[in-house]
Amino acid sequence: MQSISGIWKSSSLLIVALAAMVAFSAPVSAGIIVQGNTRADAETIRSYFTGTSPAEVDKGLEALRESGRFATVSASRKGGDVIIRVTEGNQINRVAIEGNSKVKTENLEPELRTKSRGAFNPQVAEADVARLTEIYRRAGRGAAKVSYRTVELPNGRVDVVFTVVEGSKTGVKEIKFVGNNVYSTRRLVGLMETTEMNFMSFFKTSDVYDPDRIAGDLELVRRFYLKNGYADFRVVSSDAQYDPAQEGYVITIVVEEGPQYHVSSVDVESHLPDIDGASLQDDLRLAPGDVYNGDAVEKTVEALTRQVAKKGYAFTQARPRGERNPAAQTVAIRFVLDEGPRVYIERINIRGNTRTRDYVIRREFDIGEGDAYNRVLIDRAERRLNGLGYFKKVKITNEPGSSPDRVIVNVDVEDQPTGNFGVSGGYSTNQGFIAEVSVSESNFMGRGQAVRLSVQAGQIARGVTFSFTEPYFLDQRISAGIDVFARRQDAYNYSIYSSTSIGGTVRFGIPITDELSLSPRYSIYQTTISIPNSTSKPYNDCTVPTAITPGFSPFFPAPGYPNLFYNCQSNGEASLAIKESQGTIVTSQIGYALNYSTIDNFRNPHNGWLVSFNQDAAGLGGYSRYLRTTGDVRYFHEIPYLDDVVGIARLQGGDLTTFGGYTPRIQDNFNLGPSLVRGFAPGGIGPRDSNIFTTYNSRYGNSLGGSNYVGGSLEVQFPLWGLPKDLGLRGALFADAGSLWNFQGRTNFSNNLPTIPNVTCLAAYTPQAGFGQGTCVVPNSNEFRIRSSVGASVLWNSPMGPIRFDYAVVTSKANTDITQNFRFSGGTNF
Repeated sequence: MQSISGIWKSSSLLIVALAAMVAFSAPVSAGIIVQGNTRADAETIRSYFTGTSPAEVDKGLEALRESGRFATVSASRKGGDVIIRVTEGNQINRVAIEGNSKVKTENLEPELRTKSRGAFNPQVAEADVARLTEIYRRAGRGAAKVSYRTVELPNGRVDVVFTVVEGSKTGVKEIKFVGNNVYSTRRLVGLMETTEMNFMSFFKTSDVYDPDRIAGDLELVRRFYLKNGYADFRVVSSDAQYDPAQEGYVITIVVEEGPQYHVSSVDVESHLPDIDGASLQDDLRLAPGDVYNGDAVEKTVEALTRQVAKKGYAFTQARPRGERNPAAQTVAIRFVLDEGPRVYIERINIRGNTRTRDYVIRREFDIGEGDAYNRVLIDRAERRLNGLGYFKKVKITNEPGSSPDRVIVNVDVEDQPTGNFGVSGGYSTNQGFIAEVSVSESNFMGRGQAVRLSVQAGQIARGVTFSFTEPYFLDQRISAGIDVFARRQDAYNYSIYSSTSIGGTVRFGIPITDELSLSPRYSIYQTTISIPNSTSKPYNDCTVPTAITPGFSPFFPAPGYPNLFYNCQSNGEASLAIKESQGTIVTSQIGYALNYSTIDNFRNPHNGWLVSFNQDAAGLGGYSRYLRTTGDVRYFHEIPYLDDVVGIARLQGGDLTTFGGYTPRIQDNFNLGPSLVRGFAPGGIGPRDSNIFTTYNSRYGNSLGGSNYVGGSLEVQFPLWGLPKDLGLRGALFADAGSLWNFQGRTNFSNNLPTIPNVTCLAAYTPQAGFGQGTCVVPNSNEFRIRSSVGASVLWNSPMGPIRFDYAVVTSKANTDITQNFRFSGGTNF
């Protein structure tokens, strides 16, 4: 018992001694003492510190420096206290930027940490100088010089003035590719958003050196090679050097192309119960014998992932595996389906969107909070967000959630302007001079809706159009929109009448696959046909004589007028088919469009299909009764072994079928010209009323249009070698062929002779007809007959908009067709 008692006493003494040591070593009262402050409140400074440990003190000092309120900040310890010494320096009255014109002040000010009403800190001001210099470098002004000065004011205040000497533009002088053998440097540079400086630099900013844009360009080049079978392709290095002699950057990109691979086999290997790989063959986008295509592999991964998710395997991801055979230059592709780790999305954080609503971003995800995490679907959402055009950049990252099976998805975006005010103008041989003012917004109020209002005025056409599109109708991936329009066209040179249309369309867009979409629509519009009858345009004076009509004019008072040479048609007259269409009718029609596209680039397609099939049925009320069907198929293919040379094949056709006893009117028919076969005037192909003279060409008669057309075209587009790529000039050679036929309108207007057998109508130019118009329409060239032409074009993607010059030589035509060798069209936005 004594030994146990002794041990207990010894232990108690040891515990007491240890407690005394701890108490002696710890400060009796640890605190934070603030020194040097004259304007700032000491308690406010203390609030930056959460404790007195070294880590907490360092964190508080950094926060004080970041506040920008103090010139210097330091800390020391005295006994148990922490002494915080601050130097407030001069208070900033105002911050100004001078000398800047290329970069707006409102774009520079948010980047400054030197703020008014704060304390002046030379270190912070120097950091601001470096930041402004970097902004100018990214804006293509690498030689810009930035400095600052202070202006002393009473009461210890200063103004801080940043002075900018912008210097000349320092863009990209040259882009070099090293190691490329299959594709030329010109072709690869053509893939990039970055361009080289030239005499067009005044109009563009794409020649500004931007490391982020270069990184994006390298990804475009990589994807291009992978899409064309070069599975081993890699960018070895990318180097940008500023050349003082050239006053610009020289970018050198070293690549390794490797061989082109073909697909030897494609299989789906499923490690999932109840999922047979063979049952998923329809989702494959590649087949044996195809050139290896990285985009097709990516789309197959997405399709397989979505397909197995529908069957209950939400955590499964399809992973491509490629077994290369370098000797045979083939690759065997296996898509492996494995059950992935069971990880759920705890939260999706949307950050950086100052304008775009959160739900506009979230709806681009096929998965949401609480769903199974799937990297394939996350990557797909990132591509969708980048494709919206609402953001300068989109980046999606992950971080661990509250438990090992939870993940937090962070979506960082940066909004960019999406509104546009456009003033456009141009000239075409079809429309004459034309101008348009438009206001559009593709992200209206941050809701992702598109709104556009445009007003058009020109020599021939005038009008106003309002459009509104909701891309996610009823929270589904279905677009819905309306178009309201009012248009007037006075194409007297070609149609000898004026047309006014007022109406609207309700439309929808339903994606079926990534390439195929269905677009149902309903339209109702009112069309008014007017025939002028004035001294300058006496196109109806056979019906309503004017002061210059022979037989009614003081200029032809002698007997014998009218006659064969001077009558109501000799100064121009509209066809009876046009006169029948005078007045106003309402058309109510329902229709749809099927669109299929696999083209690689909508602005400059090189490969792929672009197919459109349209049908409209008029008869849901209104006057017209017809079914109009049109189709347009275009195929683009880059010609092998010829750099940047693209072949284009096109086939188009249409049919108008009436029902309910309806006879088509002039405005219902297809009335075509250079849009079908280049080398012909608008309305220059197809049936014409040969029973009358016209002001356009007295030999041919008014265009009547037809119920059927078909056309084909072959074209080769190529760069104009020796000219800068971004000049935007390309050449083309083409051959067109087509026909418009089958006028089904009314031809007999002898309403006063309904009972006389074998009498169809009275011809014009006869005494019986009074040397007038007669009572019938005589359609010439009403049969199927091929018209054809060959020609050359110059295409200019100019800073003022796309411009095209066509010169065609007609190789076959009908006698009554009207030709037009030269055609020009173009416009601008500024």
